[in-house]
Amino acid sequence: MVGFNNDDYIRNILGHLQKIDYIKPDEIPNIDLYMDQVTTFMDEHLKSSKRYEEDKLLTKTMINNYTKNNLLPPPVKKKYSKEHMLLLIFIYYFKNILSISDIQNMFEPLTEKFYNNKEVNLETIYNEVFELEKEQIDVLIKDVIKKFSKSKETFADPKFDKDREFLNTFSFICMLSFDVYVKKTMIERLIDQSVAEMNGKNKNKKAEPKKTE
Repeated sequence: MVGFNNDDYIRNILGHLQKIDYIKPDEIPNIDLYMDQVTTFMDEHLKSSKRYEEDKLLTKTMINNYTKNNLLPPPVKKKYSKEHMLLLIFIYYFKNILSISDIQNMFEPLTEKFYNNKEVNLETIYNEVFELEKEQIDVLIKDVIKKFSKSKETFADPKFDKDREFLNTFSFICMLSFDVYVKKTMIERLIDQSVAEMNGKNKNKKAEPKKTE
């Protein structure tokens, strides 16, 4: 087992970060898929993100629930399009940090404006967003190294000698968790702001007097 203060510890973490990948649009079949094909595809392409081997990334029940909760448009003749797949990938990442209602609030304008849009579709949106992925990984790696180094400096007093490794690990987890907490709070505020703006626009539209001829 690699100890926290051993350099191999951070190398292992960074190695995992560098392996994080996303599903590229050209990897998604251009033909519509049945439910079983969707779950198989997602499991094969996202298996590196599993925490435990037995973890289920996407199940039929999950997909049905996403449709019931209006996160996902209903399939056409029991088949899911490429745009369905793109939405499922977004859901996969969002559901780990956001509530269903927050994802709904984000997806409502997204699907309303861009789902089956011939000019700017969801694939265009997906490409644009994930083009930033490599840059973000580099930034994250530098930030993780900085937090790791800082956490190694904590609990330097000799009275912590016996438990220093555990406490250093705890410090590292706290710093990473606080970072997640702050970003999650920012995301929630951005969603709330977007919802408020949309509701304001909808009210203004309803309040506009009808033109008479």
